[in-house]
Amino acid sequence: MAIDPSDILLTGRVAIVTGAGSGIGRGIAAGMAAFGARVAIWERDPRSCAEAAESIGALGLVTDVRDSAQVDDALRRTTAELGPATILVNNAGGVFASPLLDTTENGWDALYRANLRHVLLCTQRVARQLVASGLPGSVISLTSIEGVRAAPGYAAYAAAKAGVINYTKTAALELAPHGIRVNAIAPDITLTEGLAQLGGDAALAGIGNVVPLGRPGHVDEIAGAAVFLASDMSAYLTGQTLHVDGGTHAAGGWYHDPHTGDYRLGPP
Repeated sequence: MAIDPSDILLTGRVAIVTGAGSGIGRGIAAGMAAFGARVAIWERDPRSCAEAAESIGALGLVTDVRDSAQVDDALRRTTAELGPATILVNNAGGVFASPLLDTTENGWDALYRANLRHVLLCTQRVARQLVASGLPGSVISLTSIEGVRAAPGYAAYAAAKAGVINYTKTAALELAPHGIRVNAIAPDITLTEGLAQLGGDAALAGIGNVVPLGRPGHVDEIAGAAVFLASDMSAYLTGQTLHVDGGTHAAGGWYHDPHTGDYRLGPP
């Protein structure tokens, strides 16, 4: 079967992108729309939800995806206004420092709810609708490189992101008989508003030595991977986590010496 350029198009499909008011989620929503999808943005911040929806030409629904009743309502409204969703991007998430000895039960629960619980809620609800309708689909969850490496000071966040990776594998097997593919994307340093709030230029100091490709990523590069996973170009791909990170996962601690440019193992 020959590859056709139209295989990358999402024309006529409905895509839900959670947490798409800004950053990577907004970039993914814009990418889905650019390739022909009708997009629903589920975002809990009313202002960014409205702004993103207007700029992209999407349906904006103020939704806290940590709440099952709000997820159910958003899915009903999306289906009524756009049609049944066959693409779901679980992008919503959040992070704050939580050292192991200082992590509270409330802090742990907050990071779990922000980064993992909604992946179950949204995937389950959309998949149920797809199975009942006999429709194939593509579920894409955003995880992080922190889901596959130690993250001192961020153990709860990293544990949740590791959970996304394993949930992706298991969900892929359970949903494969229904023609529903489940994959994940694991970014590393990506230029977003959130990164700017964490320190801007200071947070990027020396990053060119740590990332093999020599620079941070851009939201559009994450969006490109998401469009690929949503499209027929990836029709035989499921249960996988794509590390869209400029090579940092592959590097495993190797870095470019800032003086010689040679690879060295250890602290930069």
